Amino acid sequence: MNKPLDPHKIQALCLDIDGTLADTDEHLTERVTRLLHPLRFFFNNRDVSVPARRLVMAAETPVNALVVLADRLGLDDLILPMLDGMLGSHRHDDHQTKLIPGIQQALESLQERFRLAIVTARTQHATDAFLDGFSLRSHFECVATARTCSRTKPHPAPLLWAAERMKLPIEACLMVGDTPIDIRTGVAAGSQTIGVLCGFGEKDELESAGANLVLESTSQLPGVLMPDARSL
Repeated sequence: MNKPLDPHKIQALCLDIDGTLADTDEHLTERVTRLLHPLRFFFNNRDVSVPARRLVMAAETPVNALVVLADRLGLDDLILPMLDGMLGSHRHDDHQTKLIPGIQQALESLQERFRLAIVTARTQHATDAFLDGFSLRSHFECVATARTCSRTKPHPAPLLWAAERMKLPIEACLMVGDTPIDIRTGVAAGSQTIGVLCGFGEKDELESAGANLVLESTSQLPGVLMPDARSL
């Protein structure tokens, strides 16, 4: 059993973007639904949204496995741009992406008590487009992207870099993300971790990766970490 979360140790939150701040799951499902639309006659009630979502969720595990393999082999620079081109072109298309409901209010509340950072496997360009497009940059003290360090998630380097930039011990940081890769990053670095179910991950795999806590949505963070604050 994983150790329970200890909120008293937390001074900073390091957050993933896709599936954690951005509703990438829904955006990808919409794209796959459009691709499957010509085949709608082969599905019950001609509704392709359900199989589209299943395809998106089924792709998450092998994609995560490929990212882990790339990191272990030191092939981040080769494989990650390929994945970004095949599966991540939406990341440059943030005018169609939506925020996870309640994120703006949650960040404003969390910022009153905690220092905030971004730790993402997005490219710098895609990260800038997201933060600027939603006017979120002012919330975050530092931003670690896929190219900030020589290795990216699930290697702990980006999270350790963020902790160093904030001049905090890694034990004072909390990694928040929606996939086992995010959780493994935190565990490898030595931080506490929270998994969220508003993206691609499922509860059992987030717990298996070592999450100290799993929440339905990132927007629940203030209520968990700041129980004395007014709920959103």
